[in-house]
Amino acid sequence: MTSQPKKPRRAERLLTEQRLTEKRNAASRNLDRMTAREIVRLMNREDRKVAIAVGREGAAIARTVDAIVGRIRKGGRLIYVGAGSSGRMGVLDAAECAPTFGTSPRLVQALIAGGRRAISKAVEGAEDSQQNGERDLRAKKLTRNDVVVGIAASGTTPYVLGALKYARRRRATTVAVTSNLRMPVGRLAKFVIAPEVGPEVLTGSTRLKAGTSQKMVLNMLSTAVMARLGHVYENLMIDMMLTNEKLGERALRILAEASGKSVSAANHALRAAGHNMRVALVMLKRTVDARSARRLIARAEGDLRKALGK
Repeated sequence: MTSQPKKPRRAERLLTEQRLTEKRNAASRNLDRMTAREIVRLMNREDRKVAIAVGREGAAIARTVDAIVGRIRKGGRLIYVGAGSSGRMGVLDAAECAPTFGTSPRLVQALIAGGRRAISKAVEGAEDSQQNGERDLRAKKLTRNDVVVGIAASGTTPYVLGALKYARRRRATTVAVTSNLRMPVGRLAKFVIAPEVGPEVLTGSTRLKAGTSQKMVLNMLSTAVMARLGHVYENLMIDMMLTNEKLGERALRILAEASGKSVSAANHALRAAGHNMRVALVMLKRTVDARSARRLIARAEGDLRKALGK
C-alpha cells in the first residue's frame, strides 16, 4: 500500500503562493510544444536575468565575505547547509575549496539533508525535518566563530531552518542564500543574500535559474574569502593542490607567469620547494634557496606579498 502525500496546511499553502520560484512563467507556458531551438533560446533568455539578480545583491555578498573572513581569522569554519539541489550546490563548492586554495577540508564543509546518498539521488522526506538539520549541525561541534550558510531556494526548507535556529543558539554567524526574500530562512539569518530570479522555465524546478544563482553566489563567497585570506597571488592559484599531471603543468605556467622566469626555471624551483608553489615563487622572485624562502614566508607569518618584499 503506497502512502499518500500529506495535505499541506493553510500556512504552508500561503507560503507557497508567495514564492516567486513556484509561480508559472508566462514565456514558457507552451514548453512541451516548443522546438528544441525555441526551448534553448528561451532558457538562454531567462538565464540572462540571473546575473542581473545576483548583481543586485553585491553589497550583501560583500558584507557576508567580510564577516566570513573575520570569523575564519579567529579559527572558525564555513559550513554550508542545504537540501536537494541547494544542498548539492553547497557540497560542490565546499569540495572544490581544498584543491583550489590548498586549505584544509575542515575549513569549508557542507551538510546535505539525507547525507551522502542525497548527493546523487533523492532521499525521500530528508529535507522535511528541522530536528535533522539541528542534529547534523550539532555533530559538527559548532562554535561562535563558525559561519553557517543556509541555502534554500524556497526559503522554507525545514532542514535548513532547523540548522539556522541551532546556529543562532550557538551564537554562530548565520547567512541565508535564497531566491524568495520574504520567507522564514531570511528572518533567521544575520546576513541575507536573495537574488530574486523569478519564475522558472519549468515551474518549480529550482535547479534552473535559482540553482544557477546559488552557484554564482557561493562561487563569489568562497573565492572572495580565499583571496582576502591570502590564498591567491594576484589572480593566480598559488596554493592549489598538484594532484595530477594537468595541474602540475598548470603550476609551472603560473610560476613562470608570476615570476617572469622560464618554465624550466619554474620546474627547477618547484622541485626544490617540494612542490610548494608559494615557496617556489619566493625562490624565483628573490633568488634564494628553498630554506631561505621558507624562512622569509615564516617571518611574514604566511603573507606572501610581504615575503616577496612587496
